[in-house]
Amino acid sequence: MRLILLGPPGAGKGTQAQFLIEKFGIPQLSTGDMLRAAIAEKTPLGLEAQDIMARGDLVSDEIVVGIISERLDTEECANGFILDGFPRTTGQAEALEALLEDKGVALDAVVEIQADADTLVGRIIKRAQESGGARADDNEEVLRKRLDVYDELTAPLVTFYSAKGLVKSVDGMAGIDDVTASIMTALNAN
Repeated sequence: MRLILLGPPGAGKGTQAQFLIEKFGIPQLSTGDMLRAAIAEKTPLGLEAQDIMARGDLVSDEIVVGIISERLDTEECANGFILDGFPRTTGQAEALEALLEDKGVALDAVVEIQADADTLVGRIIKRAQESGGARADDNEEVLRKRLDVYDELTAPLVTFYSAKGLVKSVDGMAGIDDVTASIMTALNAN
C-alpha cells in the first residue's frame, strides 16, 4: 500500500499513520521527523533546515525530494509506504509523480484528513503543553503561519490528486477510532 496523508498541522496524520503502519506493515516516511532527526544530529541538512522550520517556513523541494528518493530505495519501502508531510506543494507532487514513475511504482490513495483550523490550534497548543513544549514550532503564532502556509500551498494538492481519482477524504474532527474506521472504509481495507 502506497499512501499519502494530507491534512493541516495537528489534524492527526501522525496518529493515523501509526495505525496504518501496524495494519499494512509499511513504514511512515515523515519528512518532518526525518528533518528533526537531522537537526538533532546537527547534520549540514539539519542545520540548514533548523532555521527554516523554526520560522514555520517550508524546506526547499530539492532537500525534501532527495530525502524521499533515498528512503524509497530502501528495502523497508519495498512493500509500500506512507508519506506524511510530503508532498506539500503541487511542485513537490509533480516531482514525486516523476520520481515514482522512474521507480516503477504508483500511489494507491491520498487520504485527506479534514479539520477545523481553530480547533487544530487548540489541539497543538495542548500537545505542546503535555510534551513540555518539545517542538520549537508549537506556539500559536508559528501554528497560525503553518496553517496559512498549508491553505496556500498544500490544500491545492486535494485538487491535484482528485483529478487523478486518488483522494479519500475523512472527517478528522471525529474521535481517533472513528477517523481510523473512516480511513479503512475509504481504503476498502476493513
